[in-house]
This record gives sequence, C-alpha cells and structure tokens, in this order.
Amino acid sequence: MEDARRQEFRTALRQTKNLPTLPGIVAKLSRMAEDPDTTTEQMGKVISQDYILAAKLLKLVNSAFYGFPQRISSISSAIILLGFNVVKSLIISASIFEVMEDQDVELWQHSLGCAVACNVIASRLGVKDPEEVSTAGLIHDIGKMAIKMELPEEYGMINRLMQERGVSMRQAELEVLGLDHAEAGGWLAKGWNLPAKLIEPVTCHHDPRKAHDAQLTSSIIHFGDIMIRALGYGHAGDNKVPMLSKRAWEFLNFSPEDIDEVLELVEEKLWDVKGFSLEVKADDSTHAGD
Repeated sequence: MEDARRQEFRTALRQTKNLPTLPGIVAKLSRMAEDPDTTTEQMGKVISQDYILAAKLLKLVNSAFYGFPQRISSISSAIILLGFNVVKSLIISASIFEVMEDQDVELWQHSLGCAVACNVIASRLGVKDPEEVSTAGLIHDIGKMAIKMELPEEYGMINRLMQERGVSMRQAELEVLGLDHAEAGGWLAKGWNLPAKLIEPVTCHHDPRKAHDAQLTSSIIHFGDIMIRALGYGHAGDNKVPMLSKRAWEFLNFSPEDIDEVLELVEEKLWDVKGFSLEVKADDSTHAGD
C-alpha cells in the first residue's frame, strides 16, 4: 500500500499541472548549444525574438548578482563574452526567478542566497563557468514548490508534522510522501528538459555521494545551502541546519582561511543583491505597455 501511495505522489509530481512550464525557447537553446555548428548570430537571433526574455537576460547579466566587470549591451556580446552554456544558464535563471518568487518569497530569498554562495564557492575552487553552478543553487529547492503546488493536502501534513515533532522538512516529507523535495526537484528539472549537470545537483544536494557525474557541483550546492541556512538569509521551510556531508567536505577541501574569506565575500554579495529581483522584473513592467 505504501509503495502504491509513493507511486501516486511520484506520478503527481512528474505530471505537474499547477506549476508553469519554462518557455519553449529554453529547450530550443539547449539543442542549439549542443550543436557545434550553431553560431553566435543564430543563437542571438533566437533569443532576441522574445524581447521580454532578451531584456531580462541583459538586465540579469549586468546586475549585481553576477557582477561581470564590463557592461554588456547586446545578446551577441553576452554570448561571445560568456559562452553558450552560461547564457543558457542565465536564461533558465531568468525564467525560474519569476516562478519561484511569485509562489514563496522567503524560499525564493533562500534560493537566491544559495545561488550567490554557490557562485562564490565555485569561483574559489576555480570551477569553469561558475554561473552554471549558481543556476543549480538557485533551483536546488524547486521540489519544495512542486510539493506545495501539486500536493497541497500532503504539504499541510508535512507542516503539521514539523510543528508537532520538531523534525526537519525533509524528514517530514520522507515520512508523509516516502520521498523528499530533492527527488521531486530532480523530476521537475527533468520535465523542464534542463541539462543533466543541473538535474543531478538538484537531486543529490542533500547527499552528494549519490551523484555520478556532478559530485563536485552537488557538494558545492550542499555546502552553499548549509551556509545560507546558517546565515539566516531567507527561509527554507524549517530552521534546521543540515549535517555537513563528509564526502562534500573532502571534495571542497577548504582551509579555515578559505571558509573565512568565502563567508566574507558571500555576505558582501548578499548585501549587493538586496532588491535584485525587483531590478530583473523592472524590464517586464517597462515593456508591458508596448
């Protein structure tokens, strides 16, 4: 009976009806980015056809969230300077920002904070395209939103269990659903046709040992999540700070000095991105009357 119920929840979460889908342009750009014959001009043309997304992308590229040193004024420049994969990650971010912020502002703030922390940690470790890692950080808790929107009755039971027994949200999810938000988030990311290098860190952010190809990224998301919870930026649904995975810690191999410097930079960047989402959304209202 329990397995049948779990399967029922799996099906409901895989066939999300209440969550918005990402624009078709994301899947199209994903295919283009994987084609070695795609040119900068071709990709720029596709993005520019969706002028609201194009404006939002440029706003995002030039915002405090990423802090690129020079002003980027065109989509083509963004692709040349940042590369296809980074631009694709930025488009995914721009699309998901609104979905999350409209549903749960505090979870959105936690996710944005995690994205900032992941960007700092990835840069510190010399990871190529840290923007991709920060995109995984941004969407790591997307499964919580899926559960809230698709399974409202069970979501209420999860919250009651947390209050009555003082357990973490993840523990309550496992007891009520037989699965957790990380697994649900992985299904949602897969349904959105996101690349595997984003899906795996979302699925494995509580236990990076489960990752096959993205153990380092999963470890960064795991640590970034813990750091932002400890700093109290936003709210992830409960006030528990998860245990740090030994495997993740081995992957990061940070010294106490590294931790101090990363923390200082994360706190500085968090200050910079206060009100950031309003900046990104400003272009929508600007174009609304067009």
